[in-house]
Amino acid sequence: MNDMTPVIPSKPKDWETDQEVRWCPGCGDYAVLKAVQRTMPELGVRPENTVFVSGIGCSSRFPYYMETYGFHTIHGRAPAVATGVKLANPNLDVWIITGDGDALSIGGNHTMHLLRRNLDCQVLLFNNEIYGLTKGQYSPTSRVGTRSPSTPFGSVDRPASPCAFALGSGARFVSRAVDVHKNLPTVLKAAHAHKGASLVEIFQNCIVYNDDVFAPFTAKPNAAANQLWVEHGKPMVFDGGTKGLVLDRDRLTLKVVEVVDGDTSGVLVHDQANRMIAHLLVEMPFGAFPMALGVLYNDPAPTFESAVVQQNSAAAAGKVPDLQKLVSKGQTWMVDKEPRTE
Repeated sequence: MNDMTPVIPSKPKDWETDQEVRWCPGCGDYAVLKAVQRTMPELGVRPENTVFVSGIGCSSRFPYYMETYGFHTIHGRAPAVATGVKLANPNLDVWIITGDGDALSIGGNHTMHLLRRNLDCQVLLFNNEIYGLTKGQYSPTSRVGTRSPSTPFGSVDRPASPCAFALGSGARFVSRAVDVHKNLPTVLKAAHAHKGASLVEIFQNCIVYNDDVFAPFTAKPNAAANQLWVEHGKPMVFDGGTKGLVLDRDRLTLKVVEVVDGDTSGVLVHDQANRMIAHLLVEMPFGAFPMALGVLYNDPAPTFESAVVQQNSAAAAGKVPDLQKLVSKGQTWMVDKEPRTE
């Protein structure tokens, strides 16, 4: 009897390439890269079974730095390439790296269809609210009033919300995290554990063209009072447990209440399978409400590739593959005279 060769667990170093990492000094992309490389060994996955697919943008250099298979594709088309990869080999672990412009402008259509089809993959959407690679033009997530080379008087567009877009597209897993926050690996693990398309919006600081745009809730003095990290089955409290969210049943909206003496009995408990609650969380206007972070929605459904494989298996059941027989069926014709218009 042969002994099984034990699988040696990987280390973060095993996921690093020898490529020089080329992002601006201080860019939030570095933190996300390190978080992913630290998380992969804990997922128990192998580099040879992993594929990173990216579009175009600063974040899309990501595949060069992961010691896995990778594709740096064209603008907005990473979901199409990733779908092909997953259908060709459903056993591969597929990650998509994209930005706010790549995923929501040029690739908005592709992102929508990937999410509604529910391809089993992780989508890491780096949201820095700007086009960093092309020198700082405003993006689909830039706020009203954003001054940029393409909006010198301030943007008048209302910004898109990646998480609201994902929920509206039918995504079954929607989450948020911050590039430098310690909870990012936890969110990545939850996204990987979900079978289906998992969207992770990562607030990523662009130190050159949009520095500190997220500081009102990411800067250390502001974080506790303005970050709400939701956990399934736990009351939604923030600001050191002194404030919480309750449901205004008359208006079907959320509102902030004071938590007195630690009594959270009236505070809303997070149910990650409740789509309505997820919608309310992503629509909360920041300022009057904290920024909702963590796994906002998680309700698995059958995946796209499993349905395709099942359908193909059913269609092929009882049949013998024979290419020669197929091409010799007689459904051929010969053109002996070119049609001509008189």
